Amino acid sequence: MEGPLPSLLLLPPPPQPADHAALSAAYRPSLKSVVSSLKESGGPNGAVLVIALASPVLKGPYRRHKALSWPDAQALLAGIYSVISVVCSQLQVGTVVNGGPGSVDARVILIDHDVTKKLPVDYKPAVEPNNTAVVDIGTFVSAYHPWSHVFSVDTEAGHQLLSTYLSLVEGTQTFRQEQLITVEGGLTMHSGTSGATEVTSSLYDVVCLGGTFDHLHPGHKLLLTAAILLLKVPTDGSSKPCQFVIGITGDELLKNKKYAEFVQSWDDRALYVIEFLSSMLQLHRGGWKDGRGPKIERKDQQITALFRDDTISIQCVCIQDAYGPTITTEAMDALVVSGETRSGGAAVNDKRKALGWHPMEVFEVDVLDAHDIADEPNKTGNFATKISSTAIRKQKAESRI
Repeated sequence: MEGPLPSLLLLPPPPQPADHAALSAAYRPSLKSVVSSLKESGGPNGAVLVIALASPVLKGPYRRHKALSWPDAQALLAGIYSVISVVCSQLQVGTVVNGGPGSVDARVILIDHDVTKKLPVDYKPAVEPNNTAVVDIGTFVSAYHPWSHVFSVDTEAGHQLLSTYLSLVEGTQTFRQEQLITVEGGLTMHSGTSGATEVTSSLYDVVCLGGTFDHLHPGHKLLLTAAILLLKVPTDGSSKPCQFVIGITGDELLKNKKYAEFVQSWDDRALYVIEFLSSMLQLHRGGWKDGRGPKIERKDQQITALFRDDTISIQCVCIQDAYGPTITTEAMDALVVSGETRSGGAAVNDKRKALGWHPMEVFEVDVLDAHDIADEPNKTGNFATKISSTAIRKQKAESRI
């Protein structure tokens, strides 16, 4: 990450069941405190906040071969990004990547960690990726640093998580007392039944999605994060890398968008996508200040970035229609859509069937929703449009008047 150092918020495990109301009660006070603290401290591009949610989300007996329930994971991410969006909206804080002064670019990362279980006495944190995009707490501590501030939650689980983190980070980063900040915790309820499914989801060699990705906002962040959870990551560099293919609408097709003069260029949109994904995919023991960014190649309206010792390939492709590479490249396995674009997934598969190709598995990500979160539910209708790229461009246009 370039610019000022990001800050870290350590969030204890989610309530069970993790519906929107429960997530809001558990995390909203903490998020409000942290966002309020950071909104004036980010410099010209705003502040970056990495939210590490500790929860044992992975299944499997072996360290390097894991799986997860994708529907549960994406629903959890959607709930947290919804809370973030409501908090930032109420505080009038921008949430996009490189959002400018006063903005807070919040990014959620799932950490596979159970706070109720003690780590072995001889546990040594190390960069040990598995075959998913989710990392354990030892890998997180080893590869995610340095931080401007570390925020923790004033609850029993929050104190346990901070204690574990500080015991592991010793020797990697030394914190001054003022860098460690405790914030108010919320109410976390556990009903005894999580509502989560024990069925694990399949992972895929090639995952794709499409969109404009203009002014990368929480809806985009949710879509991208949920998609990388479907990647089947090779456990070493000797195998062909898994591919995440992102079709990004070309500039020419966006000329008639509302407030088109504020649409970011294709290059900027692609690079912001890659920079955001680096929050979850760039694992180096030296952290993000060691100068070892991803390998980036440009060729024929495509930008490719390689992560994790070349085991993950992110391909941003310029598209000029609704289908992009999904109907020009047969070797694609999974397509990720939002609830608003599910019809596009069906259209893509119809085209592929017409070509005699196998249809892709389609995965639908929840839309951001303020129901059961905002204080005034009657004013939260069509919430997704209020944080959309169009709404952001409109704000920029009105700020110039």
